[in-house]
Amino acid sequence: MKLYLKIWRQLNASAKGEMVNYIIDGVSEHMSFLEMLDLLNESLLQKKERVIEFDHDCREGICGQCGVVINGRAHGPLKNTTTCQLHMRSFKDGDTIYIEPFRAKAFPVLRDLKIDRSAFDSIIEAGGFIGASTGQAPEANSIPISYETAEASFDAAACIGCGACVATCKNASAALFVGAKITHLALLPQGKIEASKRVLTMVDQMDSAGFGNCSNTGACEIECPQGISILSIAKMNAEYSKALIFRK
Repeated sequence: MKLYLKIWRQLNASAKGEMVNYIIDGVSEHMSFLEMLDLLNESLLQKKERVIEFDHDCREGICGQCGVVINGRAHGPLKNTTTCQLHMRSFKDGDTIYIEPFRAKAFPVLRDLKIDRSAFDSIIEAGGFIGASTGQAPEANSIPISYETAEASFDAAACIGCGACVATCKNASAALFVGAKITHLALLPQGKIEASKRVLTMVDQMDSAGFGNCSNTGACEIECPQGISILSIAKMNAEYSKALIFRK
């Protein structure tokens, strides 16, 4: 395939960025989207031009490091798919593709398509853990917990922290990310001990980091590669309200 790319180029966080046009030929439909960018970078290296920087690691949809806005959608056109899992068969020969970094005040652009996601790390540091010693793996029936509760907690724990929810939200809200982390631990017996403290500190840090408020449009759930439900946001709000009552 021959493709026409319009890619955001920005030298550093303080520099002014712009969309730059590229033409790439010889793209196989079997390539992943990131492999297509690799191919483009190889051609830039041959021309002794600066390569396009972008985030990636495992390239298996697990680590949450990759993520760009493709034709106006976080991670591209497919549902429940990370950028690294997106393949070029989703595009046609001659297509024009717009590629930009995730946009949010709390996710400053470092260079080109690379962003700083450390705001997510600060939220996890604030309360995304439990203080109880879990020791060795317990016997399966030693802690009574229903199948439904375990599955709900597991679904919330599937969040990979890629930031697509923030990038697609018109308010750049991190409510789905924080809601998933809080729901994961709030549903389990080990997490209930510190539940009130956790939700208060994590929500406060979310606000301090510069994320916007949730207006419940549901766009975050649609673009989430793991399909995290916005019910996690409702759970977070319920836990937060309960914590405020007990604090008083």
